[in-house]
This record gives sequence, structure tokens and C-alpha cells, in this order.
Amino acid sequence: MDKLNIAMVSSELAPLAKTGGLADVLSALPSQLLKRGHQCCVFLPAYKSAIAKSEQIEDLHLGFPVPLGDTQIAARVLKTRMADSGLTVYLIDQPRYFDRDQLYGDVHGDFQDNCARFTFFNRAVLEAIRRLRLPINVIHCHDWQAGLIPAYLKTGTETLDNSPMVATVMTIHNLAYQGRYWAPDFAMTGLPYEVFNAAGIEFYSDLCFLKSGLIFADELTTVSSNYAKEIQRPEFGCALDGVLRSRSDQLHGIVNGVDYSAWNPATDQNLPENYSVDNWAAGKAKCKAALQEELDLPIDPNIPIIGMVGRLATQKGWDITIPVMERWLSHANVQWVVLGSGEARYQDWLTSLRARFSDRLSLQLKFSEPLAHRIEAGSDLFLMPSQYEPCGLNQLYSLLYGTVPVVHAVGGLVDTVSPMNLNSSNEFATGFAFHEYNSDALDNCLTWAMQTHQEEPEAWTRLVTNGMKQDWSWDASAAVYENVYRSAISRRINEIK
Repeated sequence: MDKLNIAMVSSELAPLAKTGGLADVLSALPSQLLKRGHQCCVFLPAYKSAIAKSEQIEDLHLGFPVPLGDTQIAARVLKTRMADSGLTVYLIDQPRYFDRDQLYGDVHGDFQDNCARFTFFNRAVLEAIRRLRLPINVIHCHDWQAGLIPAYLKTGTETLDNSPMVATVMTIHNLAYQGRYWAPDFAMTGLPYEVFNAAGIEFYSDLCFLKSGLIFADELTTVSSNYAKEIQRPEFGCALDGVLRSRSDQLHGIVNGVDYSAWNPATDQNLPENYSVDNWAAGKAKCKAALQEELDLPIDPNIPIIGMVGRLATQKGWDITIPVMERWLSHANVQWVVLGSGEARYQDWLTSLRARFSDRLSLQLKFSEPLAHRIEAGSDLFLMPSQYEPCGLNQLYSLLYGTVPVVHAVGGLVDTVSPMNLNSSNEFATGFAFHEYNSDALDNCLTWAMQTHQEEPEAWTRLVTNGMKQDWSWDASAAVYENVYRSAISRRINEIK
């Protein structure tokens, strides 16, 4: 089977619906598979944002009821295409569940009906595939929001007439997000009760969407080889490490790639000045000055900028970062640029610091894709002190944009950043890393990075150029996914025989 027909099922897809890196993966990986000659489509909820951001939507006039416990909920299938890649996207429409301003929750927390919303989505996707008669070889399920699909197929609760031997692959983008709901919600899934046990999808008396995918999918992947090892240990396994160890032969760590059509300093239309590895110093200098002006910071080429982009959450290391930031703001001639929103306590803490140090801290409590690009280009260092990080994309963007990453040595950050080492020549180093998760370790690492930037221009130039010369395109990762898909198909065929 040379060419594959793959359906991806996800709760996010950039730019239609995005809260994080999952959306970027779903934009880039299917497009790369299309370039490699495969057929690929994506199923996505018809969120308000997805409908608003689609250039053209086709009503397929396909509607059907979806069982949800003792009720039937109407589903409608819409179709759109991504303009840059031609990727077909099927939108599962039900305004009751998806016509909302946010994807998963609001200021009060997660939506109370998320279990119903994504149970409906999982069953509706399978019914849409059946009614559209799509000749699918593999259904690639992303994160807990698609985790029931492997169970529906393996138990025969749902069948696909046109693809009776369809295989499933489950990708863990972040093991901490599991889709856990109280046991009575199991009834709405329609799955047989014999799978609601410790060997199945029951998880400490709860229904767990993610565990469903981990148990029933033919192959499992996660987004870096180091994270694949970490999550099989109790400290990173989120109580699912035993399940993952039992399936270690089917668990593959595949580093995410970068969409070079969107992230490339030589062509990026979000930047005031384009540059490459051949003229990065001049290009970054102009981007830095423009960023300082845009964010009302003193325009001074000699003041280093530390950039941070992402969720304001403990997972991203804010508990150890803000104390360091406060000390540096008080004593160091450094500018900090922060873009993102999240937990109220971190937003309040940073807002307080911004009020005290407005000439050294720019705080943008929002997400802006164009500004994220300009921060990557205009910063000197990019800080990612994550408590854990399955893969991470911003460190890859930083490498490409000549912005030296400073990272906590966990997950995909280990796989993608080659750190400076006092005991080696550092010929191939691309950044800095600290190993102990505390403010002192972060402070020491950041101090070393800053001293290198200020006092060792040759070493700094080597770090920048090493990073910019690396290839983090999706092509290599897509080739590994192809092998996983074929393994899943073989496993499924052998199981049926």
C-alpha cells in the first residue's frame, strides 16, 4: 500500500480554531502528507471561530441523528478547504455544542457539558465517514477530544461499511489533559459496559477519554522521543504510566516539525525586515528596534530582550520564572516581552510588575499570531522554563529566527536544543538548559546566557548560526508517521484475521 487515505480528528486546526500547538500541528502535518502523495482530510467541530475564519463553506446537505445516551442529537456536516494547501476540512455542526466564543471553557472554567460535546463529536465523525463513504485506511486521533473513536471501532459500537479494516492511531500532545468525567456520564457514550473497568476506559472510577484511546488504538504516538520515555515513569505519567508501559512497543515519539510557509524569517510577512542566516545580525537589529517601538520600550540596541510567548500556567514554568523576573527587573538592564494569557494569579502578578517596571517589561495579556512572530524575530533570547513540555514549538521557531533558547531540560526541549556545556567545545550548541526545576537554577542559567551574549560575541554568533542552519521541517516527521500508519494497518489486519 504505497498511498494512504488518512482522516485526522482534532479539536483544533490553525487558523480556524486554536488555543495552542495542537492547532499548528493539524495545520502542518496533513499538508505535508498531501505533498507526499497521500489523501488526507481533517474533522473539526464547527466552532463559531471555524465558521467565521473559513474562506468558503460548502453545505453538504448531510444531516443525521447522533445517539447520546437516551437522546438523539442532530448533526450536520459542512466542508471547507485550506487555501494554502487545499486540505479538505469537514466541520461537524451542532450550534448547541459548538456555537460558542471559546473552545473548551470560559472564565468560569471548563464547559460543564464537555463530555457530551466531545462524545457527540466522536460519534458524529464516524457516522460522517460512513455516510460520505470515505475509503479511509487510518483514523488519526489527536488528544482526549478524539479518544473514544478507537473504542467505538474496536467494540463494534460503530462500523464503517466502506473501511471495515480501518486502523487507528492515537497521538498524545499533552498527557495532563485527559478528558475525565464522572462515571454516570459513561452511559451517554453508548459503549458496552464491559469496557468500563480498570483494563478498559475506567480510570479511578471515572470515564477517561484519553485512556480509551491509549487502550484501544492500534498504535500510539507522542510528540518527542524524550517525552515518550518520560510519560512511562510515575513522575510524568499522570497516573497513566502503567498503561503506557504496557504498550511501550506501540508508543512512538515523533518530534513536531515547523511549517516553513508560516515560520521563516526570510519570507515572514509579519516582520518589518526579513533576514536569513547570511544577514541575521542586521535583520534582527531592525526587528528588535521595531519591536521596542511597537511595545513602547526604550529603543536601544544594547539592551538585551528576553521573549516569552504562551499560556500563563504553572506547566509553562511561571511559578519559578516570576521571582527571577522580579529580581532582574530590579537590578539588570534587560527588557522582558511577554505575550499570552492564562491563570489569574500569574496575570495579576505580572500586571503588578508591569506597573512598577514599565520601561523594562512589556506585557500583552492576549494572543496575537503576528506579534508572536515579531517577538521571535526581535528578541535576543527566548525563555521556555516549562515544568514539563511534550514537544514545544516556540524553541524551534526561536532557533530558526536566530533567537537563542533558554530551556528547562525536559520533554521535547531535550530533543531539540543542544545546550552549552562548560566541559565541551560547544561546537554544535544551539542554546542553554537548566536541569533542576527551581528559580535558582533558572537564574544561574539565564545569567550564563546573558554573559555569553554580552561578553562572548563569537560564541553567541555560533549559537545563532547553528540554530538557524538546522532543518525542522515536517518532511522527516511525516515519513515516520507514514511508518506508524502502516504498522497500525498491519496490526489491525492481523487482529481481524
